[in-house]
Amino acid sequence: MNVQAFLITFREAFEAILIVGIIVTYLKRIGQTRWIKWVLAGTGLAVLASAAVALIFQIVLTGYAAIGSQNYLRIGILFVSAGLLTHMILFMSKQTANMRGALESKFALLLTAGGALNMVFHSFLVTLREGVETVFFFAAISGGDIGKALQSWGALLGIVAAFALGHVVFRSTRKIPLGSFFRAIGFFLLLVAAGLIVQAVAVLQDMRIIGSVYTTAGGEIGHLYNLAWLLPEHPIDEAHYIADTGQHPLLPGQMGVFFKAFLGYSQSPSVEEFLIYWLYLFTVLAVLARKRKLAAQNTEAAPATSIHTA
Repeated sequence: MNVQAFLITFREAFEAILIVGIIVTYLKRIGQTRWIKWVLAGTGLAVLASAAVALIFQIVLTGYAAIGSQNYLRIGILFVSAGLLTHMILFMSKQTANMRGALESKFALLLTAGGALNMVFHSFLVTLREGVETVFFFAAISGGDIGKALQSWGALLGIVAAFALGHVVFRSTRKIPLGSFFRAIGFFLLLVAAGLIVQAVAVLQDMRIIGSVYTTAGGEIGHLYNLAWLLPEHPIDEAHYIADTGQHPLLPGQMGVFFKAFLGYSQSPSVEEFLIYWLYLFTVLAVLARKRKLAAQNTEAAPATSIHTA
C-alpha cells in the first residue's frame, strides 16, 4: 500500500501544485503580488476542507461502502473545475493581448478584483478536487481505513516529491519570455480542462448515468481503441497487459497515471470520451483564435483612427 499511497499523493498533490503555481506565477509576472496571499489562503482552506471530507467519509459515510454515492460529488467538482479553468484560459488570453501595449508604454497591468477573486476561488476548488479524489483513492486501497493510508510513509513521500518537482518546474519558467509563458500555460490549462471533462464523462458512463452509441454484444460500453500496448493508464493495467500477453508495454504504467491525471489520457476511450475531448479543444481554440484576430484588427485600426482624427 505504501507504493500506491505514494503514487496517489504524488499525482494529486503535483496537479494541485501545478495549477496553483501557475496562478501565483501569473500574478507575479503582471506585478499583482498583493493577491498571492489570498490565493494561498484559498489553497489552505481547501486543504482543511479536504481533511473535513476525509473525516466525514471515514466516520459518517461508512468509508469504502459510500464511494459510489460520493461519485456525484466528484462529477460536480470535475465539471465546475473545468469550467473555471476555461474561464481562466479566456481571461489570461485577454490579459496577454492587453499586456503587450501596457509593457511598451511602461504602465503596470491592473488586475480586476473579479479576475483575482476567480483565481482565488479556483485555487480553492482545484485543491479541494485533488483532496477529495485522494480520499476516494485512499478509501479504495485501504478498504475504507483512510487513516491507515494517510499514515503510511508513501503518502508523505508523495507530497514531498510533488513539492520538489513543482519547485524545479517553476524555477525553470523564470527564463521563459512573457508572451511564450502565457501561450504555453494557456495551452497546458486547456489540455487539463479537457481531461477533467473527459474524466467526468467516464465516471458518468461507469455509473451508467449516460450510455454510449457503441456497445459490445454483452451490453458493455465499447472502446474505440486500446493503447495498453503503448501506455497503460496505471501500473495495474500494465500488470494485466503483461499477464494477458506475456509482453511489456512500450511505456510504463507510472507514466500513464500522470498523463491521465493531467491530460485526461485514456488507453481505451469510449466514443463519447473521444468526441467530447476533441470537440472541447477545437471549440476553445476557435474562440481563442477569434479573440486574437479581433485584437489584431483593433490594433491595426487604432493608428488609422488617430491619423484621421489628427
